Amino acid sequence: MQNNKLFFDSTIGIIGGGQLGRMMTTAAKHMGYRVVVLDPTPDCPTAQVADDQIVAAYDDLEAIEQLAGKSDVITYEFENVDVNAAQILEEKGILPQGAHSLRVTQDRELEKQAMVDSDQPVSDFAIVRSEDDLRNEAKQIGFPSVVKTCRGGYDGKGQVKLTSEADIDEAIDMLHQAGRVIIEKWVPFDKEISIIFTRTIDGDISYFPVAENNHRDHILHATIAPGRVSEAVAEKARQAAAAIAETIGVVGTFAIEMFVSGENVLINEMAPRPHNSGHYTIEACSVSQFEQHIRAICRLPLAPIHFHGGAVMVNLLGKDVTPFFDQFVTEMPNAHPHMYGKQENKPQRKMGHATFIGEDPVKIYNELVDKKIIED
Repeated sequence: MQNNKLFFDSTIGIIGGGQLGRMMTTAAKHMGYRVVVLDPTPDCPTAQVADDQIVAAYDDLEAIEQLAGKSDVITYEFENVDVNAAQILEEKGILPQGAHSLRVTQDRELEKQAMVDSDQPVSDFAIVRSEDDLRNEAKQIGFPSVVKTCRGGYDGKGQVKLTSEADIDEAIDMLHQAGRVIIEKWVPFDKEISIIFTRTIDGDISYFPVAENNHRDHILHATIAPGRVSEAVAEKARQAAAAIAETIGVVGTFAIEMFVSGENVLINEMAPRPHNSGHYTIEACSVSQFEQHIRAICRLPLAPIHFHGGAVMVNLLGKDVTPFFDQFVTEMPNAHPHMYGKQENKPQRKMGHATFIGEDPVKIYNELVDKKIIED
């Protein structure tokens, strides 16, 4: 990418048309940019607010060239972008994030190695390619442990928990399908946190408040910010983020999930894009994770982050939408709802989220538990 800054008369191309692209587009439109999205689904969530859509598969190289021809700069809203396509765009100088961070975060083996190379704490792990290796490593690492596919899988999919040798056969079935898996020691932890940060091409970094995550059925259920951790833990999260960002050359908004045990952290997973646990930044911060991302890829200075005190973000799955809005109308005027414009409502599908702002995040959280909006 050229060194010149891109201002409001420029066009941003986005690969992927889901809710992250939609919120990215909203931020970009507020700043005066035009947006074109590439996604195989007509009228996808991002296309509903963008200026143009190219309807094509993500690995359609002709469509990638078409997107490049319409865009001054290109980004992506999810990590499963075709790496060959990303390489082409990087060579054209219009993909500031580059292909490397995608390559790393698409593959758990490369991702875990990047954490190790950054000298960051991780759980014991091994990469296995055969039944014998899996059985041997399970004995070596011990039970409980977890086996995950090295590529693909999200929201609890593509993984098997091993509580004893009796569970290994299920993991072997997954190994046969995937060809390569990672086995990790099961980590007892007090809570999960995430650090959302944005890094410029020149290496400047801004950090959002460390957030605490509550999962339900392996899907992020609620995020509380700031998380209920000590400043020492928050500083360890920021230091880990800086080290990993330097190792893999992060550009744009990036997320790292960590486990907290006492005053220690273990790095779990990474996402090279804005993240579900950072949605609270839209209302709770002076600049959102999405605007900071647009600033970074367009070579604009990052804005100082001022946090408004406390926030709780709640995901609205398909089964939650009607009950939530029934309460919203009468009981929750302080809620900020965001609906994603998805065409089909499915019980476990993320259809939107709501953010609650106040001075005391713990008080907000407890009130939402009392109202049964959150399952603690």
